[in-house]
Amino acid sequence: MKKEIISTDKAPAAIGPYVQATKLGEMLFTSGVIPVNPATGEIPSTVEEQARQAFSSLKALVEASGSSIEKVVKTTLFIKNMDDFAKINAIYAEVFAEPYPCRSCVEVARLPKDVLLEIEAVAHL
Repeated sequence: MKKEIISTDKAPAAIGPYVQATKLGEMLFTSGVIPVNPATGEIPSTVEEQARQAFSSLKALVEASGSSIEKVVKTTLFIKNMDDFAKINAIYAEVFAEPYPCRSCVEVARLPKDVLLEIEAVAHL
């Protein structure tokens, strides 16, 4: 299978030695997407605003591959504080429709740029 690198200026650029996403066969694997506004570099202040920004960037990245948010089959959420789970979950439910993707969610000590959440996804093309 041929590996193809996917990138878009509608999602934050990679801040290390990795790519935004990789297409392999009929699957797309994204790196973690943090809530950085790709146009300004700004990070929203509230967890709700950060969630909306991260999901918006993830959607743009998935679409840059030729897929769509409806074809996401698995997500992993990394959140700074499990007390924010309900707020993030409510926004997640606005982004993804039933049948929802499989999902893991873990609380972590720290994320890049001290953001409050990060999301990665696997999608079908």
